[in-house]
Amino acid sequence: MSKRTKRKLFAALATIALFATLAACGAGSYFLLRWIYGWTGPIATPWLNAIVHFLTGFFLFGTLMSAIRFAFRHGRDRPFLQMVEAIRRIARGDFGVRLPAELAEAYPGNPFVQLARSINDMAKELDETERMRRRFISDVSHEIQSPLTSIRGFARALRRDVAGREEAMRYLDVIEAESERLSRLSENLLKLASLESDVHPFEPKAYRLDRQLRSVVLACEPQWREKRIEMSADLPEATVVADEDLISQVWINLIGNAVKFTPSGGRVRISATWVGAGDDTAVRVSVADSGPGIPAAERELVFDRFYKIDKARLPGVPGSGLGLAIVKRIVEMHGGTVAVADAVPIIGGGRSAADEDRLPGAELIATIPASALRRDRSGE
Repeated sequence: MSKRTKRKLFAALATIALFATLAACGAGSYFLLRWIYGWTGPIATPWLNAIVHFLTGFFLFGTLMSAIRFAFRHGRDRPFLQMVEAIRRIARGDFGVRLPAELAEAYPGNPFVQLARSINDMAKELDETERMRRRFISDVSHEIQSPLTSIRGFARALRRDVAGREEAMRYLDVIEAESERLSRLSENLLKLASLESDVHPFEPKAYRLDRQLRSVVLACEPQWREKRIEMSADLPEATVVADEDLISQVWINLIGNAVKFTPSGGRVRISATWVGAGDDTAVRVSVADSGPGIPAAERELVFDRFYKIDKARLPGVPGSGLGLAIVKRIVEMHGGTVAVADAVPIIGGGRSAADEDRLPGAELIATIPASALRRDRSGE
């Protein structure tokens, strides 16, 4: 059936419905007046009786049309009223509000359906942001409370003067260490907040990435020499266009973590290789160690703020859980990626020739594009 035929059919049905309604109102007027005349008696004047009959029928018709209009308007405005109430609840901080999914099914042609979906998406994002904010506050409070408790306890012990000089010096060393821990925590928090903002300076320039990695390895030499760690590096010449200071922070965190989690007498290996071609050319840097490794279930979580691997597996290893979050943010600012490599299979469990040369601990791989000038800063 064509649209023109449908319109004609609809017009015919509407006309029939209108005349049927008028007839029904006329009949209703007749029976209503007949009932009233039974109590009051009929009107003697014929023309006056006709006018009363017409006005009564018109009144019934108007009342019926108003009722129908109210019913349709109530159904049409219902989704709008639901959205207004949802927005009011969101404004009061109730981000768990959701408009019912049946809304789209009940009002498929209503223009507010798409708006309802957008409100649900907004509420969901706000709810997730609120949970992240609460978790962040809880994590920060915990990280700050721990060193403050140590500092307060040892300071009270010194005030009571119950310890000898040697014991007092040990207390002071703990206070100094905890103060430095608080300082590093606040510094990392400020750095991460700055990196996540749109105002952090980003100054890419061409420089030798291999030289930068060697400089960071030398800067960490006191730490890995103290633990008698065998440090090796395979770094071919590599020139990239990136923010040198920011990328340096990536290597400081990754290499520092490798040294920190590698036991005495262990090994740390750093390597760089070119990958891709043309505009997709990038440098893939691997930092591997012979430490306890990272469980498969935690490989994605280690890049979350304040996340720490189970302390029972790594006793006595300090850290705020912000280092890898900073690494991820910096690498993503450059359009790159960072991830934890799969664990090395056990002997006889599918080891390849390449696996034989890998270290059994954690291996983090950061891929930095050869040119960060292609970075879309508007998408940050």
